[in-house]
Amino acid sequence: MKKPSLNFCMLVLALAAPVAWAKLPPPAATPEAKAKAAEAAAKTAWTAKVDAYKLCQAQDRVVAKYRASAASAAKPVPTAVATPPCTDPGPFAYTPPPDAKPIEAAGAHSPATTAASPPSTTQPDAAVNPAPKKAQ
Repeated sequence: MKKPSLNFCMLVLALAAPVAWAKLPPPAATPEAKAKAAEAAAKTAWTAKVDAYKLCQAQDRVVAKYRASAASAAKPVPTAVATPPCTDPGPFAYTPPPDAKPIEAAGAHSPATTAASPPSTTQPDAAVNPAPKKAQ
C-alpha cells in the first residue's frame, strides 16, 4: 500500500481547517480591547475629516488657478458657486467616555441604610386560615 503524498495531506488539512476554526468560540472582548477599538474608530473618523479638509483646500487652489488663467486669457469666467468654507478639524484629541458602572456596581439595588426594626409593627398578626376541606 502506498503512503499518502504530502500534497494530499496538505489538501486535507486545508479543507479541515475552516471547519475547526468555525467551532472555536469568539474571542472575549476585554475592556482594554474595547477602549482601543473605540480610539481607533475615533482616529479613523478624524483622518476622514482631515482628508476632506485637504481635498477642499486642493479644490480651492485648482479653482483659483483656473480663474486666474481664464482671466489672463480674456475668457469669460463663470460666477462662483457659493460653497461652505473649508474647516480644519484640528489636531487629533481623543477623550474616552466615562466608564459606565453596571447597576450592581453602582449600588442601586442596595438600600440606603440598614433597617433597625421590622418594616411595620402596627399591623395585627396575620390570621391563620384553617386547612381547606376536601371536596367529596
